[in-house]
Amino acid sequence: QVQLVESGGGLVQTEDSLRLSCAASGRTFSSAVMGWFRQAPGKEREFVAAVTWSGGSTYYAASVKGRFTISRDNAKNTVYLQMNSLKPEDTAVYYCAAARSSVFGSPYLKQIRGYDYWGQGTQVTVSS
Repeated sequence: QVQLVESGGGLVQTEDSLRLSCAASGRTFSSAVMGWFRQAPGKEREFVAAVTWSGGSTYYAASVKGRFTISRDNAKNTVYLQMNSLKPEDTAVYYCAAARSSVFGSPYLKQIRGYDYWGQGTQVTVSS
C-alpha cells in the first residue's frame, strides 16, 4: 500500500513558475513509476508526466514538454513537478499517482488504469 500527498499548488499568473511536491509513504518500492495527472473542471483527467524511481527516466505529455520537468528524490521518497511558463490552460487539480509495476514503454503509462494509488490533489490556478 502506498500513500501519496501532494502540495505546492496555488494561484499564480501567466508565465510564472510553480513547483509541486508529492510525498510518498508506505510500500513505495512496490511502485516502479510515479506520474502526475491533472483535471480541469468539466474535463477528463489527463496525463502530464511520469518518472521511474530506479533510473529517473521521464516521459511528458506534448502539451507540457519543454515547460514542465518531473523529477524524484529517492532518499526523500518525493516526486516533484517543476512548472515553468505557466498558462491559463494549465489550471487544474494536479494529482500524483503511483503504478504497481513498470508501465514505461506501454500505453498504460499515460492512462489512469495504469496507476494503482492516487493523492488527494492540489489546485493550480493560472490567471492572466
